Amino acid sequence: MPTKEIIPCVLSDETRRLIDAYAEALRNQAYMIGDHGLSEEEFWASGLFRGAIERLRGQQAASMAQKRRFIESVLEYLKQNKRIERWDFRGTRERHDYEVHIDGRICVFEAKGCLDGNNTNIFERPANADEFILWSLCQNPGADPRHNAWSGIHTRLSAEIVKEEKRVDGLIIWDMICGTKGRICPKLSQNRAKVTDIGNGFYVPPPCLYLFPRTVPEVRTNPRPNVWKIKEVAFLKVLYDTFFLST
Repeated sequence: MPTKEIIPCVLSDETRRLIDAYAEALRNQAYMIGDHGLSEEEFWASGLFRGAIERLRGQQAASMAQKRRFIESVLEYLKQNKRIERWDFRGTRERHDYEVHIDGRICVFEAKGCLDGNNTNIFERPANADEFILWSLCQNPGADPRHNAWSGIHTRLSAEIVKEEKRVDGLIIWDMICGTKGRICPKLSQNRAKVTDIGNGFYVPPPCLYLFPRTVPEVRTNPRPNVWKIKEVAFLKVLYDTFFLST
């Protein structure tokens, strides 16, 4: 499937240009930043710049604080509007991040970063889950949404589901950058009223929702399994009703 068909979002030329220009400006001025006391030649020979960049990359990748703040703002908004009964963070106790209770169903999801990373394949569906969903939050505005979605679904998730016989009911691609200048949302191009204020400074467009097969695909016995309908996956249905239909 061509990447352009998998998600409406796109990395705009303007965003790419701004990031490239800022990166070049940062490189040119790097040796003058801080109190390292090195000359320009000593600075570049020391590896200090590369070390600092790698440290920042590691801190950004490892931090869940901003992702949790966004997710929990969404969940609390849903709870306050009586779309869900309650939610619980389970990340420190279980092999998944959140449990959401909707009409007696336990909806479990695992938070991920950009889908083209190796972490996409690390998940485990708990036995008590009525439905299990992955939620991708890609905090890098320079990442290509279409490449990430295609790579994550077609080369990582699908392979993991088939090889390890893991059942995943759906996928959410939605984060704090969606709808900002860094990641313009096509869903808002015709209707700005689709923006929802969920609190904590987040103004969000509708999410991108994906429905997966009801059963694990198998080449000989189950090559084309039926896919869930939106009304059958409670948490995705709640998101659809709240952010697509109610705004």
